[in-house]
Amino acid sequence: MRGIIGFIVMLQGGLGFVGQVFFDGAWGVIRHFVHLPSPAYAGICAAGVALIAWGEWDRKRKAEGEGERRVA
Repeated sequence: MRGIIGFIVMLQGGLGFVGQVFFDGAWGVIRHFVHLPSPAYAGICAAGVALIAWGEWDRKRKAEGEGERRVA
């Protein structure tokens, strides 16, 4: 679930950043709610990437069995 949310957040941040830097205005849904500077959109994109990485790391950890509780 973190990966899906991270992808959406990354996409919105990337669209906002690219739209503001290279075109007339921000793209995406966030621009309808708040007006942010370009670095804020880059930070939103980075937060999305971090969520994706966290989700993938957690999935690998659970697949390796580290996520299971072990009773001594």
